[in-house]
Amino acid sequence: MSNNDPIQDAIQAAFNRQRFAPSLPTQAEAKVSNSVGCMFFLVLAVAGGFLIFRSVDDLLDPLRLLILVGWCIFSGILASMIRIAAQWERAVVFRLGKFSSVKGPGLFMVIPLIDSVQTVDTRVITLDIPRQEAITKDNVPVSIDGVIFLQVARPDQAIINVQSYLLAIQQYARTALRDVIGGRQLDEVLTERESIGHEIEQLVTRETEHWGLEVAGIRIQDIILPEDLKRVMSRQAAAEREKRANITKSEGDRLAAENLSAAAATMAKSPGAMQLRSLQTIDGLGPTASNTVVLAIPIEVMEAVDAFAKFRRAQTDNKENA
Repeated sequence: MSNNDPIQDAIQAAFNRQRFAPSLPTQAEAKVSNSVGCMFFLVLAVAGGFLIFRSVDDLLDPLRLLILVGWCIFSGILASMIRIAAQWERAVVFRLGKFSSVKGPGLFMVIPLIDSVQTVDTRVITLDIPRQEAITKDNVPVSIDGVIFLQVARPDQAIINVQSYLLAIQQYARTALRDVIGGRQLDEVLTERESIGHEIEQLVTRETEHWGLEVAGIRIQDIILPEDLKRVMSRQAAAEREKRANITKSEGDRLAAENLSAAAATMAKSPGAMQLRSLQTIDGLGPTASNTVVLAIPIEVMEAVDAFAKFRRAQTDNKENA
């Protein structure tokens, strides 16, 4: 952030506070459907109305109106006994404040004004681990976040043993994440995400054993490094690639030199090999008119010609002396 722009600094600070602020998950409770109870109430209310008001003149009778009101209240109480839970819903029933049973899925009955019902969604829940700052074992600050996959296995324990199981497991996962990151080097954090997730999962599972929850998995999503560290790692990676390139090039040069040395030794052992190689080179140039080929006379031929010239001169001198 720049000190010359206070407005931009304030905006960036607010953004950072929002980014690292912990989210407050709502309890994943299902809503028990009461459509059958509503239909039952309507049937009872309509049937009672027909029985109470048999004629039009009865509509103005205060006593019959009072009886109708009482019948509607009684019908509502009876209808509230009928509940329906979907396939993924479980209803925890408390009778006079004490745990009674777990109902669902399907149709079940409760006692009005005595039983209270709290419902729980038993499907797999995806819960974010908010992004937070953590210090690695080699004192490098990193920003890291993750995701938890969990499922309510025992609805009664999830409701009774913990006030808000989603908030509780989220906060414990955040603490476990910082502990695990603090025990590893930066290189391990960057390369061993899966093992870090498994280690956090084991810690959370051991702690939430009596919460009625099953942790299906914990995965690390993003790991954000400081900008200066990113630049250093980029230079290090570039230097490493350059080193490998130089090593590869030097190994290639060494192999080429060894092959040339072996080829030179082979040609030295075969007197005609050099002439054949020269002819192959000339043939490979092709008949293009723009190519100019200069053939150098070997030194051996020049020595042979010089020796023959000396021999001829020696014969001539012998004849003249004779």
